[in-house]
Amino acid sequence: MTKFRPCIDLHDGKVKQIVGGTLRDSPGVDVVEPIRGPVENFVADQSAAWFAGKYREDGMSGGHVIKLGPGNEVAAKSALAAYPGGLQIGGGITDSNANMWLAAGASHVIVTSWLFDPSGCFQLDRLVQLAAEVGSDRIVVDLSCRKTPRGWTVAMNRWQTLTDLDIDHPTLDLLADHCAEFLVHAADVEGLCRGIDADLVETLGQWGKIPMTYAGGVENMDDVDRVASYSNYKVDVTVGSSLDLFGGKGVRYDDLVAWSRRQKSD
Repeated sequence: MTKFRPCIDLHDGKVKQIVGGTLRDSPGVDVVEPIRGPVENFVADQSAAWFAGKYREDGMSGGHVIKLGPGNEVAAKSALAAYPGGLQIGGGITDSNANMWLAAGASHVIVTSWLFDPSGCFQLDRLVQLAAEVGSDRIVVDLSCRKTPRGWTVAMNRWQTLTDLDIDHPTLDLLADHCAEFLVHAADVEGLCRGIDADLVETLGQWGKIPMTYAGGVENMDDVDRVASYSNYKVDVTVGSSLDLFGGKGVRYDDLVAWSRRQKSD
């Protein structure tokens, strides 16, 4: 059964929707490219806790809070406190802080960049280590990716650095032994509201052995239905920039809540 997973993306302590791949760290002294800020589709007036409280009131569990860079800890903790056990937390998660975030109210920790060395080489021992620390049932592996000649390649450091890990069924089998869920942002279409990566959704659904959430490009309710049907109802969906809660015009939040409730009742 496919369900709607809500999201709270945090940047500089505020709830935002940002076009995927435009959020960069400041370049070093040997980089001539000028510093450009992220492309923001939306900046909320309401707090992170407000969004979390709304999701709790509507029974929309299993969503994620993503900290996009520094300065988001207070907002993230306020969201978890507003919906204890109802939200996952990601962004800078390591073995040294995972238990702290779980104690703050997160249902799961979402881990990405820490699983790779600086060059992008996957370090399985780190995932095994984290599972031993907090339990594999509390871990979500973020497989946010970009389209490459190899298929889909996991990207770290806010989707800027391609790694050596490709999304295919053997990779999913390997990782599934050490985590409870996967979160997959299609970074090339994230925030553009121009349609989903249907081939990626279908690939995930063909595997479908543990819970997975897809995010990226949802334009309207037809795309929500496509995630469900293309994945054979094995992949959940997140909606960001097209959602009216985030200033979008393609998807009404109330329609998503009603849609998700229908999935549960069918």
